[in-house]
Amino acid sequence: MDQLPDFWRTEVFHPLSVHFPIALLLVAFLFKLVALGYPKEVWKQGGTILLVLGTIGIWIAIYTGNLADGIVSRKICDPTVLKDHQNMAYVTAWLYTASLLLDLLKFSKLRIFKTKVKFLSYICILTLAIGSGYLMYVGHLGARLVYQQGAGVYHPSQDCIEFN
Repeated sequence: MDQLPDFWRTEVFHPLSVHFPIALLLVAFLFKLVALGYPKEVWKQGGTILLVLGTIGIWIAIYTGNLADGIVSRKICDPTVLKDHQNMAYVTAWLYTASLLLDLLKFSKLRIFKTKVKFLSYICILTLAIGSGYLMYVGHLGARLVYQQGAGVYHPSQDCIEFN
């Protein structure tokens, strides 16, 4: 029963919310790439659904990261890594949001977008590729925070008496 409050520590929400959008967004990129070569609706629509869910998820991850920021920043040795992680996460989230908007423009009833569907697809793929690169870099920075600086990690006492 003593461990229950640890689960509800604010900085724990970020790692709980960040992994799902990472997977969704990378798989959305793969679906969109496959859709270029195999123009079946399952790849196009599947990629769009994954992109919608992943983009919502990345903004939730940003929010939970901001919740953890005040707690984690006081416990790490090099706060510049945390700031880089946060800044690059915003860039990544905006890239995926732009990609989603480009993808959704293909469904627009406006005539100007109906003639540019292929062009929108290529621009969407480009922003997804760039976003995926940033996503991997943001993940690398997050791993540095956790594994090199112990960000958000509980550090037990020397004799681990609290686990008895």
